[in-house]
Amino acid sequence: MVKLNQLSSIFLNHSGGACFFLFSICLLAISSGSVAKDADIVIAFGSCAKETEDQPVWLDIAKHQPDAFLFIGDNTYADVQEINGELKYGPVINPERFKQAYDAVNNIPQFAAFRKQVPLLMGSWDDHDYGANDAGKEYFLKAQSQAAFVEFFEFDRNHPIHNQEGIYHSKTLQKDGKSIQIIILDTRYHRDELTKNPLGRPQGKGPYIQSTKTSDTILGKAQWLWLEEQLTQVADIRIVVSSIQVVAYEHSWEGWGTMPSQRDALYNLIRKTGANGLIFLSGDRHLMEISKDEGQLGHKVPYPMWDFTSSGLNQTYSPVNEQNTFRVGKVVRDTNYGVVSVRWNKEDLMKSTIELAAFGLHQKPLEKVSFVLGELQL
Repeated sequence: MVKLNQLSSIFLNHSGGACFFLFSICLLAISSGSVAKDADIVIAFGSCAKETEDQPVWLDIAKHQPDAFLFIGDNTYADVQEINGELKYGPVINPERFKQAYDAVNNIPQFAAFRKQVPLLMGSWDDHDYGANDAGKEYFLKAQSQAAFVEFFEFDRNHPIHNQEGIYHSKTLQKDGKSIQIIILDTRYHRDELTKNPLGRPQGKGPYIQSTKTSDTILGKAQWLWLEEQLTQVADIRIVVSSIQVVAYEHSWEGWGTMPSQRDALYNLIRKTGANGLIFLSGDRHLMEISKDEGQLGHKVPYPMWDFTSSGLNQTYSPVNEQNTFRVGKVVRDTNYGVVSVRWNKEDLMKSTIELAAFGLHQKPLEKVSFVLGELQL
């Protein structure tokens, strides 16, 4: 736990230091055991955080005392800028904009304090922090965007991410003789162009249709090879982060479902490598929902594929009504974040419990499911 004098110095270096100092005291009190940590390991995550708006949700996330936080996309809205008092949407054309947007995130007092508290911060990007709405490999500032991403997440200078194209990376958490592998995918840098619906946008649907080209790729050749190597490593549980949804696709927005051959390849690779104990975390959609693919629509799954979507760290409520055959529980469009909690069973590893829980502001429970590790086995 960060010490009080360390935390207060963060805020005293900003304007209004005395006010921020008081804020840091409050956050420290909140995060110093006000919520019992009964799980063996807690991993929180979220996505889609507008840096120009307040982000009080970090106070709530801190109460869970997570071992790690995964910031999995649209961590800034670099492609939305205020010009002459109006918000302008469009691709980032000046690479300095990326640093400006990330600096704005670091200057949010609640996030700055949380960042000092959480033991591990990892992340991916989605389209808006990447630099352009729904962009893929065609985006011309992707290398510059990667450089800003690497700086924000403070990668060690010897990390392989400095010498590769794309921000995919991984880390394995070891605790009490058990291991959880976190695999961060890059669904932008190498992704082929999406297929637009020639009829436009149907009512209640997104603008894309499924591609029929088996040559299309989401990850690119190098990342696919890297992922195969990652999935052969020893781990009790694997968390695979995809900024876009893996399972749900009937909405016709971005997702692995826009390239069915790629999702099939992902499922097949899990089977081929014998990668047991795997769940997906996703964002992008400005909603919270939990999906479970058991082959309802004919897909050949290695075992039940869970996809926990949490998106909208500082959004306001609005109704959502879209089809998702795979959905378990309800769908919510409001401020939300996700928490993955693992409780190991000392007698039988396969009876260990994985809980997926979604929360809103003030830790309002939104949805929760749990299952045992034994259900995620080939």
